[in-house]
Amino acid sequence: MSYQVIARKWRPQTFDDVVGQDHVVRTLKNAIARGRIAHAYLFVGPRGTGKTSMARIFAKALNCTGGPKADFDPNDPLCQSIADGTFLDVIEIDGASNNGVEQVRELRDTARYAPAQGKFKVYIIDEVHMLSTAAFNALLKILEEPPAHVKFVFATTDPQKVLPTILSRCQRFDLKPIPAELIVERLKKIAGAEKIKVTEPALACIARLADGGMRDAQSIFDQMISFCGSEIAEADVLDVYGLVAEEKIAALAGALAAGDHKKIIEIVDDCDANGRDLVRLLVDVQAVVRVALLDSISKGGASDQLGATELTTEQITRMLDALREGEGGVKLGLAEKINFEVALLKAVEASRARAIDSLIKELSALAEEAPLAAGEGGEKKKD
Repeated sequence: MSYQVIARKWRPQTFDDVVGQDHVVRTLKNAIARGRIAHAYLFVGPRGTGKTSMARIFAKALNCTGGPKADFDPNDPLCQSIADGTFLDVIEIDGASNNGVEQVRELRDTARYAPAQGKFKVYIIDEVHMLSTAAFNALLKILEEPPAHVKFVFATTDPQKVLPTILSRCQRFDLKPIPAELIVERLKKIAGAEKIKVTEPALACIARLADGGMRDAQSIFDQMISFCGSEIAEADVLDVYGLVAEEKIAALAGALAAGDHKKIIEIVDDCDANGRDLVRLLVDVQAVVRVALLDSISKGGASDQLGATELTTEQITRMLDALREGEGGVKLGLAEKINFEVALLKAVEASRARAIDSLIKELSALAEEAPLAAGEGGEKKKD
C-alpha cells in the first residue's frame, strides 16, 4: 500500500475514537439510540477539530449493517466503503469549489431518488459558508422538507457567513479546540504504534504549536518524524518551528513583571539570534500572563505567578492589554524585532501606570478622611 500521512491514517473511524468532543459524541449517540435523528446538522469549529470526521462517522452509524446504530463495527464492509469514499449514498461536497446555484439545483434533483446501497442518502457539505446566497436559497426548500431518506451534514469554520434561514433549519454543534493534554495523550498512542521515541516536552511543544487542532498536531508530528527519524526531542521541535522553550517564556514574563528592561532585551536578542518566531513568542507570553490574571482573580486581587514580584489584577490586565495591542505591529510591521521590543516595554510601563479612575477613588477617600482627622486634632487642642 502507498504511504498515508499520520493525519489520514489515524483519522477517527468511530465515535469512541473522537478526542475532545464528548458533548457532540454523546448527543449524536443518544439521538441514534432513541431514533431522534434530525434531517440536518451543522458542525461548527476551528480547523482540525473533527468536523468532517464526525460527519463521516455519523454517516457510517446511519448506513452500517443493521443500522442505524452508534456502536457499529468499523470493519463492516459498508463502513469500510464509506471510509474509502466509494459508498454511493454518502456524497461529500466541497462548498468552496461547488458554491454555485446550478450545483445545488443538481443536488436537489438527485436527492429525490432512493438510496442505492444504504438506508440513507447523506450529503456532507464542507465549508458550507462558501456557498453563494443564490445557492443557499436554492437549498432552503429541500432542507426544510427533505425526503425521509435524505440527511444533510454541514461543516464550517465561519458560521457568521451562513444564512440565518439555513441555521434555523439545522441542529448546530460547536466543536471546541482540543485541550493540549488530550493532544499529547493521542500523540503518545500514535508514537507507540509507529515505534517512535518522543520526549514529553517535545509532545508538549507540538500540542502548543497546534493551537487546539488535532490534525495540525498530527501533521507537525509527521514532519518531525521525517526530520528526526525514530527519536524526537524538544530541541528538535524548537529548532524546526522556531518556538521558544517554556522556561524562557516564563523568564520573559517574569522580567516583564519585575520591570527588568535589561533582561527583556537580552532574552529578545537571544531569541532573534537563534531564529525564533517572535510573533509566536508574543502569543505564548500572552498565554502565560493570562494564567496569572486568572490566578489573581481567584485569589482576590493579586498574583505572584509571574515571578517574585506580586502584581495586582489591574496591573496584569493592563500588561495583557498592552501586549495584545502590540500584536498588529509585530505581525505586520517592517521591523519585527523592534516592534516586539517596543510592545514588551510598553507592557511594562502599562503595568506600572495607575488607572485614572482608581486614583480619583483613592484621592476622594483621602479627602473624606482629612476633615475627620482635622476635627479630632482641633478637639484635642481645645482640651
